[in-house]
Amino acid sequence: MQEIKCPNCGKVFQVEESGYAAIVKQIRDREFAKELSERLSAIEQNKESELKLAVSDAEKSADKKLADKDAELAALKAQIAAAKTEQELAVAKALEEARAQISERDLRITTLAGKIENEKQNAELSEKTLREGFAQQLAAKDEQIAYYKDLKLRQSTKMVGETLEQHCETEFNRLRATGFKNAYFEKDSEVADGTKGDYIFRDYSDDGIEYISIMFEMKNETESNSKKHRNEDFFAKLDKDREKKGCEYAVLVSLLEPESELYNSGIVDVSHRYPKMYVIRPQFFIPMITMLRNAAQNTLSFKRDLARVREQNIDITNFEKEMNAFKDAFGRNYRLASEKFQKAIDEIDKSIDHLQKIKDALTGAENNLRLANNKAEDLSIKKLTKNNPTMRAKFAELEIIEETESLGSTD
Repeated sequence: MQEIKCPNCGKVFQVEESGYAAIVKQIRDREFAKELSERLSAIEQNKESELKLAVSDAEKSADKKLADKDAELAALKAQIAAAKTEQELAVAKALEEARAQISERDLRITTLAGKIENEKQNAELSEKTLREGFAQQLAAKDEQIAYYKDLKLRQSTKMVGETLEQHCETEFNRLRATGFKNAYFEKDSEVADGTKGDYIFRDYSDDGIEYISIMFEMKNETESNSKKHRNEDFFAKLDKDREKKGCEYAVLVSLLEPESELYNSGIVDVSHRYPKMYVIRPQFFIPMITMLRNAAQNTLSFKRDLARVREQNIDITNFEKEMNAFKDAFGRNYRLASEKFQKAIDEIDKSIDHLQKIKDALTGAENNLRLANNKAEDLSIKKLTKNNPTMRAKFAELEIIEETESLGSTD
């Protein structure tokens, strides 16, 4: 049997085991159901709270993400607008540069077209001038051939040569004032190593630079002369005269070998035999000078630069001489100064050694003084009179007297 006490009245009841177990089970089931209900209610409340919190967090997160997306979208829109503006500026700049290049190209094309037209006109004018000049030269050639054929028949050997020289000199003087204002053309009167040419031609630029020089030799002979000369008989002498007189070109003006088709064809270049040598008939005297001078004018700038370089070389040579003289004088002064400097250094070293010895002596004296001072500071009357009773008595009497005097002065 089991006892159950009433919680209200305190009365005790006897209950069988089976009934007691049923009551306990009933109470336990009721409590469990109640507790389960409470727990389920709490779980529901917690679930509802967590759901609300989750919904709130989700809404906040969604709002934040939406705000971030809006900000990102705004930034992208700004970047797109900036890129679009930059692209428009780049396109505008490229168009402007393209227009400028097209304008510049059009201007160049117009300028080149004008130059081409001018060059074309100049070429046509030059061609016309050359044609007229060659026509005049051909006419003059025919006249000169007729003239010299007649001259050859009528003159003596000596007079033929003199007349050929006079002819060339006359032709040159006729054009000197207009075409050769800076030129020199005179008979070679200076004998060098037993030989001399007939005439020397030199021409100069306006600033005095010689840019061409020609050694001339005039040769002719009559049919009555027993010895027939050939043009090449005079090449060696003409080349020697050219070198001796410092001329660049050598020209043989000749009426020799009158039947030669080679020499009658015009200007004959024999530089394969001798450098810069030509053989001409008299009618080509002026054209030959003109041709060589025009060709040499193209090298005038180089000759001017060469003259400038030579002057600079002279200046450099003088500068080097002055610099070498300065270096010699400076070297001598440096050597003397170095010797004196070395002597001064030696004297300084000696003085340093002497001062070091004095320093060492003073340092030793200072140590001795320091030791003496330490001993003096350590000295006392007690130490002095330690083993001297007489002096100790004297100092004691002296102390008594000093005390007495001190007392007397106080009274």
